[in-house]
Amino acid sequence: MTQQDRHDAIIALVKRQGYAAIEQLATEFNVTPQTIRRDLNQLAEEGAVRRVHGGAGLESSTVNTAYHTRKTLNLEAKRRIAELLVTQIPDSASLFINIGTSNEFIAEALCQHSGLEVITNNLNVAAILQHKTDFNVIVAGGQVRSRDGGIIGEATIDFINQFKVDYGIIGISGIDRDGSLLEFDYQEVRVAQAIIRNSRKVYLAADHSKFQRNAVVRQGNLSQVDAFFTDRQPPDTLVRLMHEHGVELHVAGEPVAAQATAD
Repeated sequence: MTQQDRHDAIIALVKRQGYAAIEQLATEFNVTPQTIRRDLNQLAEEGAVRRVHGGAGLESSTVNTAYHTRKTLNLEAKRRIAELLVTQIPDSASLFINIGTSNEFIAEALCQHSGLEVITNNLNVAAILQHKTDFNVIVAGGQVRSRDGGIIGEATIDFINQFKVDYGIIGISGIDRDGSLLEFDYQEVRVAQAIIRNSRKVYLAADHSKFQRNAVVRQGNLSQVDAFFTDRQPPDTLVRLMHEHGVELHVAGEPVAAQATAD
Protein backbone atom coordinates (compact mmCIF):
# COMPACT_ATOMS: atom_id res chain seq x y z
CA MET A 1 0.00 0.00 0.00
CA THR A 2 1.39 3.39 -0.98
CA GLN A 3 1.35 6.34 1.41
CA GLN A 4 -1.43 7.97 -0.61
CA ASP A 5 -3.50 4.78 -0.49
CA ARG A 6 -3.01 4.64 3.27
CA HIS A 7 -4.01 8.30 3.62
CA ASP A 8 -7.19 7.68 1.62
CA ALA A 9 -7.99 4.64 3.76
CA ILE A 10 -7.37 6.60 6.99
CA ILE A 11 -9.74 9.36 5.87
CA ALA A 12 -12.40 6.79 4.97
CA LEU A 13 -12.02 5.07 8.36
CA VAL A 14 -12.23 8.33 10.31
CA LYS A 15 -15.33 9.36 8.35
CA ARG A 16 -16.95 6.00 9.04
CA GLN A 17 -16.17 5.97 12.79
CA GLY A 18 -15.97 9.67 13.58
CA TYR A 19 -12.68 9.06 15.43
CA ALA A 20 -9.73 6.72 15.09
CA ALA A 21 -6.94 6.12 17.60
CA ILE A 22 -3.27 5.91 16.62
CA GLU A 23 -2.99 2.36 17.99
CA GLN A 24 -5.99 1.21 15.97
CA LEU A 25 -4.63 2.72 12.76
CA ALA A 26 -1.15 1.28 13.32
CA THR A 27 -2.66 -2.19 13.70
CA GLU A 28 -5.06 -1.73 10.79
CA PHE A 29 -2.31 -0.74 8.34
CA ASN A 30 0.56 -2.73 9.87
CA VAL A 31 2.84 0.28 10.36
CA THR A 32 4.43 1.89 13.39
CA PRO A 33 2.62 4.44 15.57
CA GLN A 34 5.28 6.97 14.51
CA THR A 35 4.27 6.49 10.86
CA ILE A 36 0.60 7.00 11.75
CA ARG A 37 1.44 10.17 13.69
CA ARG A 38 3.21 11.56 10.63
CA ASP A 39 0.25 10.56 8.44
CA LEU A 40 -2.25 12.25 10.76
CA ASN A 41 -0.16 15.40 11.07
CA GLN A 42 0.04 15.69 7.29
CA LEU A 43 -3.67 15.01 6.83
CA ALA A 44 -4.51 17.56 9.52
CA GLU A 45 -2.38 20.19 7.79
CA GLU A 46 -4.29 19.47 4.59
CA GLY A 47 -7.59 19.86 6.45
CA ALA A 48 -8.69 16.26 5.76
CA VAL A 49 -8.96 15.28 9.43
CA ARG A 50 -8.79 16.99 12.79
CA ARG A 51 -5.78 16.00 14.90
CA VAL A 52 -6.85 15.30 18.47
CA HIS A 53 -5.09 13.75 21.45
CA GLY A 54 -4.27 10.12 20.69
CA GLY A 55 -5.69 10.05 17.18
CA ALA A 56 -7.82 11.94 14.68
CA GLY A 57 -11.44 12.94 14.26
CA LEU A 58 -13.65 14.57 11.70
CA GLU A 59 -13.29 18.22 10.81
CA SER A 60 -16.46 20.23 11.37
CA SER A 61 -17.32 23.77 10.28
CA THR A 62 -20.13 24.04 12.82
CA VAL A 63 -18.84 22.47 16.06
CA ASN A 64 -15.48 23.25 17.64
CA THR A 65 -13.27 20.61 19.21
CA ALA A 66 -13.89 20.24 22.96
CA TYR A 67 -12.00 22.73 25.13
CA HIS A 68 -10.09 20.09 27.12
CA THR A 69 -8.94 18.48 23.86
CA ARG A 70 -7.84 21.82 22.42
CA LYS A 71 -5.82 22.46 25.57
CA THR A 72 -3.67 19.43 24.75
CA LEU A 73 -3.14 20.16 21.05
CA ASN A 74 0.15 21.69 19.83
CA LEU A 75 1.24 22.59 23.35
CA GLU A 76 4.85 23.40 22.55
CA ALA A 77 3.89 25.43 19.48
CA LYS A 78 1.46 27.50 21.56
CA ARG A 79 4.12 28.10 24.22
CA ARG A 80 6.65 29.26 21.62
CA ILE A 81 4.08 31.57 20.02
CA ALA A 82 3.19 33.02 23.42
CA GLU A 83 6.82 33.61 24.36
CA LEU A 84 7.43 35.36 21.04
CA LEU A 85 4.31 37.52 21.19
CA VAL A 86 4.91 38.86 24.69
CA THR A 87 8.28 40.26 23.59
CA GLN A 88 6.22 42.80 21.63
CA ILE A 89 4.25 43.91 24.72
CA PRO A 90 5.99 46.54 26.88
CA ASP A 91 5.57 46.83 30.61
CA SER A 92 2.79 49.16 31.84
CA ALA A 93 0.72 48.61 28.67
CA SER A 94 -3.05 48.13 28.44
CA LEU A 95 -4.49 45.19 26.55
CA PHE A 96 -7.49 43.04 25.76
CA ILE A 97 -7.13 39.26 25.80
CA ASN A 98 -10.04 37.27 24.39
CA ILE A 99 -11.17 33.64 24.41
CA GLY A 100 -8.89 30.79 23.32
CA THR A 101 -6.35 28.29 24.56
CA SER A 102 -3.47 30.09 22.82
CA ASN A 103 -4.38 33.24 24.73
CA GLU A 104 -4.15 31.34 28.00
CA PHE A 105 -0.53 30.47 27.19
CA ILE A 106 0.02 34.15 26.40
CA ALA A 107 -1.39 35.11 29.79
CA GLU A 108 1.09 32.74 31.46
CA ALA A 109 3.97 34.29 29.51
CA LEU A 110 2.82 37.81 30.44
CA CYS A 111 3.36 37.03 34.12
CA GLN A 112 7.00 38.04 33.61
CA HIS A 113 5.84 41.59 32.78
CA SER A 114 5.01 44.36 35.23
CA GLY A 115 2.36 47.03 35.51
CA LEU A 116 -0.07 45.70 32.89
CA GLU A 117 -3.76 46.56 32.72
CA VAL A 118 -5.63 43.60 31.24
CA ILE A 119 -9.28 43.53 30.21
CA THR A 120 -10.46 40.02 29.40
CA ASN A 121 -13.59 38.03 28.62
CA ASN A 122 -11.77 34.80 29.47
CA LEU A 123 -12.11 33.54 33.06
CA ASN A 124 -9.11 31.24 32.60
CA VAL A 125 -6.93 34.22 31.65
CA ALA A 126 -8.19 36.13 34.71
CA ALA A 127 -7.38 33.16 36.96
CA ILE A 128 -3.84 32.95 35.56
CA LEU A 129 -3.19 36.67 36.09
CA GLN A 130 -4.99 37.18 39.40
CA HIS A 131 -1.89 36.58 41.51
CA LYS A 132 0.08 39.39 39.83
CA THR A 133 -0.29 42.12 42.41
CA ASP A 134 1.14 44.79 40.08
CA PHE A 135 -1.43 43.99 37.35
CA ASN A 136 -4.88 45.51 37.13
CA VAL A 137 -7.09 42.71 35.78
CA ILE A 138 -10.62 43.63 34.69
CA VAL A 139 -13.13 40.91 33.80
CA ALA A 140 -15.90 41.72 31.33
CA GLY A 141 -19.50 41.14 32.33
CA GLY A 142 -21.82 38.87 30.40
CA GLN A 143 -22.83 35.25 29.94
CA VAL A 144 -20.22 32.69 31.01
CA ARG A 145 -19.83 29.64 28.74
CA SER A 146 -19.49 26.63 31.01
CA ARG A 147 -17.46 24.68 28.47
CA ASP A 148 -14.46 27.02 28.39
CA GLY A 149 -14.90 29.99 30.72
CA GLY A 150 -15.49 32.45 27.87
CA ILE A 151 -17.72 35.47 28.52
CA ILE A 152 -20.01 36.55 25.68
CA GLY A 153 -23.18 38.49 24.93
CA GLU A 154 -24.43 42.05 24.47
CA ALA A 155 -23.31 43.08 27.96
CA THR A 156 -19.78 41.94 27.11
CA ILE A 157 -19.73 44.01 23.92
CA ASP A 158 -21.02 47.08 25.76
CA PHE A 159 -18.32 46.59 28.39
CA ILE A 160 -15.51 46.28 25.81
CA ASN A 161 -16.73 49.42 24.03
CA GLN A 162 -15.95 51.48 27.14
CA PHE A 163 -12.19 51.02 26.63
CA LYS A 164 -9.49 51.97 24.15
CA VAL A 165 -6.33 49.94 24.80
CA ASP A 166 -2.81 49.68 23.44
CA TYR A 167 -3.02 46.03 22.31
CA GLY A 168 -5.79 43.59 21.49
CA ILE A 169 -4.69 39.96 21.61
CA ILE A 170 -7.03 37.61 19.81
CA GLY A 171 -7.11 33.95 18.83
CA ILE A 172 -9.02 32.26 16.05
CA SER A 173 -10.39 28.82 15.14
CA GLY A 174 -9.52 28.90 11.46
CA ILE A 175 -7.91 31.03 8.75
CA ASP A 176 -9.23 30.49 5.23
CA ARG A 177 -7.23 30.79 2.00
CA ASP A 178 -8.52 34.32 1.42
CA GLY A 179 -7.48 35.44 4.90
CA SER A 180 -10.95 35.15 6.46
CA LEU A 181 -10.72 34.70 10.23
CA LEU A 182 -13.27 32.04 11.16
CA GLU A 183 -14.99 31.06 14.40
CA PHE A 184 -17.78 28.74 15.54
CA ASP A 185 -19.78 31.03 17.85
CA TYR A 186 -21.49 34.16 16.52
CA GLN A 187 -21.59 35.80 19.95
CA GLU A 188 -17.88 35.16 20.49
CA VAL A 189 -17.18 36.74 17.10
CA ARG A 190 -19.07 39.92 17.98
CA VAL A 191 -17.00 40.36 21.15
CA ALA A 192 -13.77 39.80 19.19
CA GLN A 193 -14.87 42.40 16.63
CA ALA A 194 -15.39 44.89 19.48
CA ILE A 195 -11.88 44.12 20.73
CA ILE A 196 -10.46 44.79 17.26
CA ARG A 197 -12.29 48.13 16.99
CA ASN A 198 -11.09 49.29 20.41
CA SER A 199 -7.40 48.33 20.16
CA ARG A 200 -4.65 50.56 18.80
CA LYS A 201 -2.77 47.45 17.66
CA VAL A 202 -4.24 43.99 17.10
CA TYR A 203 -2.09 40.87 17.54
CA LEU A 204 -3.38 37.51 16.25
CA ALA A 205 -1.97 34.29 17.75
CA ALA A 206 -2.67 31.00 15.96
CA ASP A 207 -0.65 27.83 15.45
CA HIS A 208 -0.31 26.17 12.05
CA SER A 209 -3.30 23.84 12.59
CA LYS A 210 -5.58 26.85 12.00
CA PHE A 211 -4.38 27.34 8.40
CA GLN A 212 -7.30 26.58 6.05
CA ARG A 213 -9.38 25.12 8.90
CA ASN A 214 -13.12 25.52 8.37
CA ALA A 215 -15.51 27.29 10.75
CA VAL A 216 -18.91 28.72 10.03
CA VAL A 217 -18.76 32.35 11.25
CA ARG A 218 -16.60 35.06 9.68
CA GLN A 219 -14.93 37.24 12.33
CA GLY A 220 -12.93 39.43 10.00
CA ASN A 221 -9.85 39.20 7.82
CA LEU A 222 -6.15 38.72 8.42
CA SER A 223 -5.63 42.11 6.75
CA GLN A 224 -7.25 43.78 9.80
CA VAL A 225 -4.54 42.76 12.27
CA ASP A 226 -1.22 44.50 12.81
CA ALA A 227 0.82 41.36 13.46
CA PHE A 228 0.33 37.61 13.14
CA PHE A 229 2.19 35.23 15.47
CA THR A 230 2.40 31.57 14.47
CA ASP A 231 4.78 28.60 14.56
CA ARG A 232 5.17 27.79 10.85
CA GLN A 233 5.36 29.73 7.63
CA PRO A 234 1.77 30.30 6.43
CA PRO A 235 0.59 29.34 2.92
CA ASP A 236 1.83 31.66 0.17
CA THR A 237 -1.64 33.17 -0.36
CA LEU A 238 -1.69 34.38 3.24
CA VAL A 239 1.89 35.66 3.08
CA ARG A 240 1.02 37.72 0.00
CA LEU A 241 -2.09 39.10 1.70
CA MET A 242 -0.10 40.15 4.75
CA HIS A 243 2.54 41.79 2.57
CA GLU A 244 -0.12 43.74 0.66
CA HIS A 245 -1.68 45.07 3.87
CA GLY A 246 1.45 45.64 5.91
CA VAL A 247 0.74 42.88 8.44
CA GLU A 248 3.86 41.81 10.34
CA LEU A 249 4.59 38.06 10.38
CA HIS A 250 6.34 36.54 13.40
CA VAL A 251 7.17 32.83 13.21
CA ALA A 252 8.22 31.07 16.41
CA GLY A 253 10.65 28.43 15.18
CA GLU A 254 11.59 25.13 16.75
CA PRO A 255 14.12 25.29 19.60
CA VAL A 256 17.70 24.68 18.46
CA ALA A 257 17.87 21.36 20.35
CA ALA A 258 14.69 20.14 18.67
CA GLN A 259 16.02 21.11 15.24
CA ALA A 260 19.24 19.20 15.86
CA THR A 261 17.28 16.12 16.97
CA ALA A 262 15.05 16.29 13.92
CA ASP A 263 18.06 16.49 11.63
